[in-house]
Amino acid sequence: MEIPSDRRYKDTHEWHKLDSASGLVSIGISQLAVDQLTDITFLDVKIKTGAIAAGAVFGEIESVKATSDLYVGIAGQVVEVNALAIENPAIINQDPYEQGWIIKLKPADVGALDSLMNAQAYAKANGKG
Repeated sequence: MEIPSDRRYKDTHEWHKLDSASGLVSIGISQLAVDQLTDITFLDVKIKTGAIAAGAVFGEIESVKATSDLYVGIAGQVVEVNALAIENPAIINQDPYEQGWIIKLKPADVGALDSLMNAQAYAKANGKG
């Protein structure tokens, strides 16, 4: 199972990746979450723009097995939603770490990313490390 080390993770399986050039943080779900959900059939992003608090629900993802809320790990301003993932949620199954990102936000405090798990801690917390 792939757990990229260039991002931080919530215990609810969302990854957060800082783009140092733009200062934006992309958020998506981990391969572990994809494996647990199996075939993703629907993605609903409830907060498309504006402020969001750390720990808030920003959307919902549905699969043939379950429906799960999506949480943001840090506070910030949502600035972009991945229209491709909304239109074709299967892209998350195929490429959860690149094309399958869900939202981008401008963080209120980039340092808050340090409060999330690194790849090693995420793997260990999920019995993979």
